[in-house]
Amino acid sequence: MAQLYFYYSAMNAGKTTALLQSSYNYQERGMRTVLYTADMNSRDNRYKQIKSRIGLYASARAFNIKTNFFDQIVTIHQKDIIHCVLVDECHFLNRNQVIDLSKIVDVLNIPVLCYGLRTDFRADLFSGSLWLLAWADKLIELKTICYCGRKSNRVLRIDDKGLIIRDGNQILIGGNNRYVSVCRKHFVEQLESPLSLTKRVYKNR
Repeated sequence: MAQLYFYYSAMNAGKTTALLQSSYNYQERGMRTVLYTADMNSRDNRYKQIKSRIGLYASARAFNIKTNFFDQIVTIHQKDIIHCVLVDECHFLNRNQVIDLSKIVDVLNIPVLCYGLRTDFRADLFSGSLWLLAWADKLIELKTICYCGRKSNRVLRIDDKGLIIRDGNQILIGGNNRYVSVCRKHFVEQLESPLSLTKRVYKNR
């Protein structure tokens, strides 16, 4: 039976790498996959490239807040059978889109694998993560580590000087220059510290 999976983690845990590996495993067995990734500025179904930090990449359909996943997959599936749908940056999904993905599983019997963050830089749930936690059949945590060696389950937002940013919009696209994954203990400590993250890391070693 097909299921809806939510693979979640802090940043830099290899979510995109895991997604691309799963897609490759299907394709290696002659099965067709459809990949999606977020493009908040796109108004059409144009293609984007999903690329992992270790250099793996693949073409994917762009989704935004207006994307109807169920209708798109029904249309594609009628022309050429789909064996799996994979969604990168699924934390940007909204409630209706998570329900759409559930319908793909329940009505079309196609497994859907979603990969994304659980919480933002304030430790608040993203919309997509909230509804996937409620609707997904399987919840799988992908693990990475804090600079202290503990499991990272929080993300800090930093500026160019390594200072912690405590307020702002939930969505700010960036990589290692803007976000650092840490454990809960150091998430709380960093938010209360006047020092830059770089100095705090050095001090804790």
